[in-house]
Amino acid sequence: MNSPQPIANLSLDLDNQWSYLKIHGDPGWEEFPSYLDQLVPRVLDCLEKQGLKITFFIVGQDAALEKNHTALRMISAAGHDIGNHSFSHEPWFHLYDRARMESEIVRAEKPLTLIAGKRPVGFRGPGFSFSNTTAEVLEARGYLYDASNFPTFLGPLARLYYLFHSRLTSGQRRERDKLFGGFKDGLRPIRPYRLPSTKGLLEIPVTTMPLVRTPIHFSYLQYLGTYSTSLALGYFRAALGLCRLFGISPSLLLHPLDFLGSDDGVGLRFFPAMKISGKQKRKFLSEALRILCDEFKVISVGDFAARILGQANASAAVACPPPIRLAAE
Repeated sequence: MNSPQPIANLSLDLDNQWSYLKIHGDPGWEEFPSYLDQLVPRVLDCLEKQGLKITFFIVGQDAALEKNHTALRMISAAGHDIGNHSFSHEPWFHLYDRARMESEIVRAEKPLTLIAGKRPVGFRGPGFSFSNTTAEVLEARGYLYDASNFPTFLGPLARLYYLFHSRLTSGQRRERDKLFGGFKDGLRPIRPYRLPSTKGLLEIPVTTMPLVRTPIHFSYLQYLGTYSTSLALGYFRAALGLCRLFGISPSLLLHPLDFLGSDDGVGLRFFPAMKISGKQKRKFLSEALRILCDEFKVISVGDFAARILGQANASAAVACPPPIRLAAE
């Protein structure tokens, strides 16, 4: 008999065109240009072909704009989970004071609830931004999990790349000088764990390569693919193999630009892999997702959190246990 597949979870941060322009310091973002009508059907078609139900972390500002409602309602109508990705999508979110941070989370909840038909119980900070204050606010609001941590040593390098390629004033650069974390973030757990600043809020980190902590999310794979598709897919297979070896249930991440490319008229050429056509990207992504589905049973982050919390409740887990291993089915 075949042994049961271990579990992985998959999500997509639905960052919109305007949010990338804003972060880059480009004009025109205030008009909230959007590629959601073009993007969402592509994403849903890809996921349907793979038989996947995932979590979409949606920005509250997009859910609040009526022009986006048709596209966003397609997501919940297709049976996908919806999480809170803040209202304004500013990656320096972790530097807000408590009142402003709470306002950002609360402002996003109402339009997301209208879109999804239920209140979100999961959160991911924009740009992987996270703080103890975030965790405390989420717990007070009744959230079950946070998925903001990105345990890698490469945060400072990502920040240098971002600042070098952006069009920011000196004041904006100072505001963003702590983006994407520091080297010490690479020492954070890559397994789910209870956040010690709370009474038991679950943290589900975005998984990085075991041991070396390099990224394995799909945008990074697309970047590697600009040099060699075989290299990128081989790297991904190696990462998944290490996850299975160490009993890690990977939490993997998609972004909109994994589906959009140079031929789609959305600009954003400052992103490394935007010189590739959308057709090439989607072909690569389909193969990477097939590899993932061959190795793991893939579920949404929300379902993954429910499984962990169910196990913890069944075993009367203490508030801050060590990182949790999720048993294979």
